[in-house]
Amino acid sequence: MTTYGELRLGEEATRTTRVVASQEKQGRTGPLSFVTVRHEITQGGELLVVDENDIVYRAADSGSLPPARPDDENPARAARLDLTVDEALLFRFSALTYNAHRIHYDHAWARQEGYADLVVHGPLQALMMGELQRRAGDGLVGRTFGYRLVAPMVGPQTMSVVAGADGLAAGAEVRDAHGVVTATSTLVPA
Repeated sequence: MTTYGELRLGEEATRTTRVVASQEKQGRTGPLSFVTVRHEITQGGELLVVDENDIVYRAADSGSLPPARPDDENPARAARLDLTVDEALLFRFSALTYNAHRIHYDHAWARQEGYADLVVHGPLQALMMGELQRRAGDGLVGRTFGYRLVAPMVGPQTMSVVAGADGLAAGAEVRDAHGVVTATSTLVPA
């Protein structure tokens, strides 16, 4: 996500969404479809935010996902943000973001897709990494914020967002309740 200017509260904004790329691949669990979706947010005719998402779709019969492995190192992090994620939050975030994927709010469906419990949204984890940056005083205007989901976060729990290995000025990471890194972010000049 690249932020070119600040959105002004109370003024009408327009979000335009389009698919800019798609590609089929074969993964460890079966066929995968990669789709890049681009969102552009304008206000007063000025482009303020560009957000590109690479979404991975698995085939319905892909089987179970390989278990995530905890990160061996657990460095002390000065900047930290914790969020308790429960079923109500997952359902509300799905509604707020118009995300109808049932793995976030339907236990039976999540199990059918190979997860042990409900899956915590990747964009929620990204939002929390950006919020840690904002609270630390590192605004996003004039910078490109990128994130990568590296392991699924599954089940109600408290997630922790901490500075990345190179410090908060370069990015952040999300750790699940077991210390597994589930998402990483980068922050570079636009």
